Amino acid sequence: MAAKASAQWKGDLRGGSGTFTAGDTISGEYSFKSRFEDGPGANPEQLIGAAHASCFSMALSNMLAEAGSPPESVRTDAAVTLRLVDGAPTITRIDLVTVGRVPGIDDATFQEKAAQAKAGCPVSKALAGVGEITLQATLES
Repeated sequence: MAAKASAQWKGDLRGGSGTFTAGDTISGEYSFKSRFEDGPGANPEQLIGAAHASCFSMALSNMLAEAGSPPESVRTDAAVTLRLVDGAPTITRIDLVTVGRVPGIDDATFQEKAAQAKAGCPVSKALAGVGEITLQATLES
């Protein structure tokens, strides 16, 4: 089953505006200011971050459960950095910060499963062209 999303942009780059829809219930607006000047609204990098954080959290939860330690929760934040590289806007870095509440597991096993989830989740694989993807994983007691 294919996941569906759409976007529409009206006008020129600096003065125009856009809307997006993901699935049936997620929608928003974006603009030059929301993307490049920290203005109000969303931007594509936030959507990439949300996709990466959610995919990673699901993958890690599954790996922990399969190893016999189903988590109570896995929360992941993603910070996506957009910089100019050779004059072109480029996603250069993604920082994943995850906190897992997982009864009956030691930190070494949690770190191992988190690294495997980072490497193996489908969104991580799709973002393989990003220069650096970091992971900070904390096991919460």
